[in-house]
Amino acid sequence: MERPERPRANGCGAHGALRNGFVRGPPGTQINHIVHNGGLYKRPFNEAFEETPMLVAVLTYVGYGVLTLFGYLRDFMRQWKIEKCQNATEREEQKDFVPLYQDFENFYNRNLYMRIRDSWNRPICSVPGAKVDMMERVSHDYNWTFTYTGRVIKDIINMGSYNYLGFAQKTGACQEAASKVLSQYGAGVCSTRQEMGNLDKHEELEKLVARFLGVESAMAYGMGFATNSMNIPALVGKGCLILSDELNHASLVLGARLSGANIRIFKHNNMQSLEKLLKDAIVHGQPRTRRPWKKILILVEGIYSMEGSIVRLPEVIALKKKYKSYLYLDEAHSIGALGPSGRGVVDYFGLNPEDVDVMMGTFTKSFGAAGGYIGGKKELIDYLRTYSHSAAYATSMSPPVVEQIITSVKCIMGEDGTTIGRARVQQLAENTRYFRRRLKEMGFIIYGNEDSPVVPLMLYMPAKIGAFGREMLKRNIGVVVVGFPATPIIESRARFCLSAAHTKEMLDTALKEINEVGDLLQLKYSRRRLVPLLDRPFDETTYEETED
Repeated sequence: MERPERPRANGCGAHGALRNGFVRGPPGTQINHIVHNGGLYKRPFNEAFEETPMLVAVLTYVGYGVLTLFGYLRDFMRQWKIEKCQNATEREEQKDFVPLYQDFENFYNRNLYMRIRDSWNRPICSVPGAKVDMMERVSHDYNWTFTYTGRVIKDIINMGSYNYLGFAQKTGACQEAASKVLSQYGAGVCSTRQEMGNLDKHEELEKLVARFLGVESAMAYGMGFATNSMNIPALVGKGCLILSDELNHASLVLGARLSGANIRIFKHNNMQSLEKLLKDAIVHGQPRTRRPWKKILILVEGIYSMEGSIVRLPEVIALKKKYKSYLYLDEAHSIGALGPSGRGVVDYFGLNPEDVDVMMGTFTKSFGAAGGYIGGKKELIDYLRTYSHSAAYATSMSPPVVEQIITSVKCIMGEDGTTIGRARVQQLAENTRYFRRRLKEMGFIIYGNEDSPVVPLMLYMPAKIGAFGREMLKRNIGVVVVGFPATPIIESRARFCLSAAHTKEMLDTALKEINEVGDLLQLKYSRRRLVPLLDRPFDETTYEETED
């Protein structure tokens, strides 16, 4: 990464840059910052979030307005039987019952989502590796139902799967080891860990994961989502306070709500917002009684899967220590994908794993398997083995899945006697930087950190969500498109996920097609060049407005 050539003193920008806050500049403003602080950051930290152009924002709102008007018109036609109603509705004889289906709540699904439903749930019929095979389907009723043609579309370049290190494969050491364990242990365990479902393979996996993370102990779970949603309620409860990033994953949000703790939201990756909440929590205590909070737990993610941003972990840890709170780090997307040795965002910043109280992650992405884990001090893990709902009531992990994880982790650590794992980590980092740089050079608005393998390309307008997915599929490129409510209403996007299994030829092919589709759909909204910012001290956030 390049350092700024002419750093300026104490965060002052050349164009009257402002400090200590999130600056929303005029339309087209580039919000871009590089951090390189000798005290907390051991490497430059470069993230860019370009402002939505005003004209694009206006046209996006107009597009949704037109779709909404036509939606009401079609609902009127369905009500009077002019158009066939194909959505779930209440039966006439149950009209006085408590409704099972809320017609207005399903308005978006009926009239907006249904128009572009063919962009999702596409059936794959191969290993989700660098290339996939997809079953072709058509719809004759505007995406209400689909019919399979019997044709299989071969060798689609897969730019959507979370196969960061390329371990989703049907050949190689992982497949061979899983096949061997399948013949010895079978496919299922049919019991919980606390009863008859605790295999030696589970014990081996947990010891290996603890060693990989650099923590005292670890526990594995069969489902990544439940690892968050079922363990957070075991850690905090009534009288506790949760400080959650506004863009945290649904599993963290659900776990926080189930816990019964008070929840307060801080702005995404904004340390000033987090510190203000910490100060207020300590000064004012609990509502009404003013008693001190029993616990204060900060919830953050390593890589945010919709924004492509990386948590400012050194600053979060500094605040956590300063205000004597606890830190829960979700590394679902960052474990394996970040850091020189693939150990996640802690490794990426060169921090001590002991500074993170609860280290959570999943095996569903970089390891090509399923499930999740929690790592930390032995006392914490022993407590969760007893009180976690996932441990007490969930069926144990499937033995072949466990072996897939064991083999892939050993490969990353180099314990298989090869350097394949380290080479994959390095290849992913190279692919990420190359792909991001090329997209920015083409003129697309790209969100996130330059080291994040999650690459959001902004589409904005609702009509372009489905159009981009369809045009890319015509060119044998499989992509994921995302819109409201998964993103803000004017920030629809395509989300690319890079993999170590992608060759340069594959990336060049994908980039060529993306460039063509970008011209066809007029998606090259960026009007600002990237200007790196200067170094800054820990307690300041600097944003610079850049000009052409």
